[in-house]
Amino acid sequence: MGAASDGTEIVKLSKEHAEIKPVADAVLALERARGELADLKEMAEGDDADMAAMANDEYHALKERMPDIERDVALLLAPRDADENASAILEVRAGTGGDEAALFAGDLFRMYSRYATTRGWRVEVDSVSEGEMGGYKEIIATITGDGVFGRLKFESGVHRVQRVPDTEAQGRIHTSAATVAILPVVEDVDIVINDADIRIDTYRSSGAGGQHVNKTDSAVRITHMPSGIVVTSSEKSQHENRRKAMANLKAKLYDTQRQALDNARSDARKSQVGSGDRSERIRTYNYPQGRVSDHRINLTLYNLPKIMEGEALDDVINPLIAEDQAARLATLEDEFG
Repeated sequence: MGAASDGTEIVKLSKEHAEIKPVADAVLALERARGELADLKEMAEGDDADMAAMANDEYHALKERMPDIERDVALLLAPRDADENASAILEVRAGTGGDEAALFAGDLFRMYSRYATTRGWRVEVDSVSEGEMGGYKEIIATITGDGVFGRLKFESGVHRVQRVPDTEAQGRIHTSAATVAILPVVEDVDIVINDADIRIDTYRSSGAGGQHVNKTDSAVRITHMPSGIVVTSSEKSQHENRRKAMANLKAKLYDTQRQALDNARSDARKSQVGSGDRSERIRTYNYPQGRVSDHRINLTLYNLPKIMEGEALDDVINPLIAEDQAARLATLEDEFG
């Protein structure tokens, strides 16, 4: 890196170094542990009784830790998502359930926003369509930070809520749903978009009830004709909206490629958490019982309020990541025995 002079190259090399260093450190730690194990065994078999007893204790203690050290190395060497450390685009849309679904979409977005804050990530809203009674029909935001996609990628899918809506006079429990999509922000990937393949429209962004937020046509809609993908951005600056919309379009086109690869791999390795199917019902939030259930790994937690506040979302995310790590280790064992 010290020989590089170009800023872009320095950034690229820095990212590469950040990815390689943990692997190198883990391998060196394993080599040191193995060397230390051999030395302790030799000392434990020596003539000095006191030294041998001490070495023997340390030998067995280190030997017990060796599987964990080896597992750490194996995890780092196992096939991993190339976009693990990327920032991400978060899309939350109201599904079945009318106004209650929009309110739930708002609750989900608030949960992810608060979770992002706890991790020091930045959340920037790209496009929003508000619900009539509050919440969102659709909201799209970019979450910037290190490792955002790696931690949030398993949130993609259908989230279901069971609760008594504020509008329900008789206290009946309703079931509504919202969909969440997490897309990696593509920076170094070369996604070619021909000008002839896109149509760019400008319009006035509107809030709930059709009230115009902007008095000028600053919102941008880009349609990618070959794929039918439509992206929007509706902040105040038309120039910034064009930039955000193009970034989101690239992310969607890249995500289409990712999903095609995931589908191709799924026949070889069935992962409970890695399907990426946007239509899959992945989680239920049951308010009367204070329960959150993730259906992919049969996880049930009774801390719904803290999860919805974002402060306990790791209680759901960490087991999903652990399940994926186990699947990756299984893949490594299948390949190399």
